Amino acid sequence: MAETIQKIAMFIDADNAPAKKIEKIISELAKYGAVSIRKAYGNWKSVSLKGWEENLHEYAIQPIQQFDLTKGKNATDMAMTIDAMDILYTKNIDAFCIVSSDSDFTPLVMRILAEGKSVYGFGERKAPGPFVNACSKFLYLDEDKDNQEKSSISKKKTGQELKSDTKLMKLIRNAIDAEQDDEGWAYLGRIGAIISNQTSFDARNYGYKKLGDLIKAVDIFETKMVDNVQMYVRDKRRGNQLNKKMQPAAEGTG
Repeated sequence: MAETIQKIAMFIDADNAPAKKIEKIISELAKYGAVSIRKAYGNWKSVSLKGWEENLHEYAIQPIQQFDLTKGKNATDMAMTIDAMDILYTKNIDAFCIVSSDSDFTPLVMRILAEGKSVYGFGERKAPGPFVNACSKFLYLDEDKDNQEKSSISKKKTGQELKSDTKLMKLIRNAIDAEQDDEGWAYLGRIGAIISNQTSFDARNYGYKKLGDLIKAVDIFETKMVDNVQMYVRDKRRGNQLNKKMQPAAEGTG
C-alpha cells in the first residue's frame, strides 16, 4: 500500500519575510509532504519585493497583489487569512505553512489547528512569540549562510544556557515523566513527539541538529543507547533516587 503524501498549502507574507530563504523553506517542507498550493502576498509594485519577485517563477509561487490602500493598515494579513480559511474548508489540504516575521497570525494558526491540521511557521526572530508558540513547528530563518562569519558553533546554546531555560527544561522533564518506565528511562522518539504536541520546539533553533544532541549537552539528563539505534533518556534525579533505594539492600547482603 502506497504511503499517503501530506498536501501542504504555503502562504507567504512577502512584506515581512526574507526572499533569500525560500529555498530553505521549500526544502524543509519537503520533509513533511508536497507543497501543492504556493501563494505570496504583497504590493508587487514595491521595489522592496524585488527579491521575492525573482523567485516566483523558479519555485512556482503565485503572487497575490495587495495595494497599500490605507496607511498603517496591513491588507496582506487580512488577504492571507481569508484565503487560508477558504482553502481550509474547500480544498483537501493536510497542513498549512505560514511564512512571516512581523504580523501576528496567531488566531489563524489556532483556528487551523482546531480543524486537526498541522501548521509549519517560518520567520525571523522578530516574529511575535504567540505566533511562534502556536505553530506545530516553527523554524527561525535568521541563522543561516547570511552570518557565516559567526559559525554555527557560536550560535549553539551551551549546556548551562539550556539548563537556565526553565521552560525548555520543564518541557523535557514532563515528557520524560509521561513516558518513563520503572527505572525512569523514556524513549527519545516519544519525548520528541510529546514536546511537539505542546509547542513549536525545534532543536535547530538552539543550535543543535537533533533533540538527542541537545539533551546530551545538559548535565541534568543521562542517556543510553539500545541496540545501537534507539536512544533513551532519564532525569538524573530519578536515577539518583533509584540508586539510593538500592544501597540499603546492597549493604544488608554483606
